Amino acid sequence: MRITSLVPSATEMLFALGLRKSVVGVTHECDYPPAASELPQLTATVLPTGLAASEIDAKVKEVIGEGRALYTLDEERLGELEPDLIVTQAVCEVCAVSYDDVVEVAARLPSRPRVLQQDPTTLGEVLDDVTRLGEAAEVPERGRAVRDALEERLDAVRSAVAEAPRPRVLALEWLEPPFLGGHWIPEMIEIAGGESVAGAPGQKSPEVRWEDLRGLEPEVVVSMPCGWYLDESCAQALRNGERLSRFDAASVYAVDGASTFSRPGPRLVDGVELLGHLFHPELVEPPTGIGFAELTAQISRSKKT
Repeated sequence: MRITSLVPSATEMLFALGLRKSVVGVTHECDYPPAASELPQLTATVLPTGLAASEIDAKVKEVIGEGRALYTLDEERLGELEPDLIVTQAVCEVCAVSYDDVVEVAARLPSRPRVLQQDPTTLGEVLDDVTRLGEAAEVPERGRAVRDALEERLDAVRSAVAEAPRPRVLALEWLEPPFLGGHWIPEMIEIAGGESVAGAPGQKSPEVRWEDLRGLEPEVVVSMPCGWYLDESCAQALRNGERLSRFDAASVYAVDGASTFSRPGPRLVDGVELLGHLFHPELVEPPTGIGFAELTAQISRSKKT
């Protein structure tokens, strides 16, 4: 079977299922595992490079407001790859090529590929997608095995923190302007032994104003900008240090949003393990290869007297 993935999270799932040799094309954002970046890239963004966080937000709103697509799809190259299965999504209009566009393109391809849509909004639905993808790729046993292994790791974190006090946690999925962590983020926080104080599980990440966050009294603040890596997450948090300092949180962290929180794939479990370690370092070991930074002291120095 020849498979093209138009979502980074699906690419990670396909590799976790042992289907590297079946994947013939990916997106320009598919960078994990590293071998994925060596495959033909089928998409591109219309956003200019080098934009600041606030400029990205403004440009995204402008493009969507005009009814234009944020991503382009190379239909000619896709046709040359002759896929049997295309994996895409429709849950986030700013995260990938439009699902409707993919369906239209697929209908014109000589190979007449099946289009599998992945639109999880909860962690449970992400796990369901692992199973569904295994079935669609004709490796159902692998799908069940990968899912079982992920669920075992989640259960291990649940057990480790079951009796521990739960810190109040504020997760910020963007800071310029602020967006609260939605979809699977509140669930990840709860499994990791925290109490999410904002953002509804299974719902889109809402944009808010800084003044809307007054009175939340979080003990832990986590900066996890959607699609951004650790260095960028730190930079965005530090640029908003004075605002973050107003929470008087005991701990402020920046994490790798792109790798372990934004993409609804297997590495969300790494994200749960990381949160478990941040909330309860004596109970949960950090996952290997996943970076984070504690910014508490720096944020504290940003507070105006």
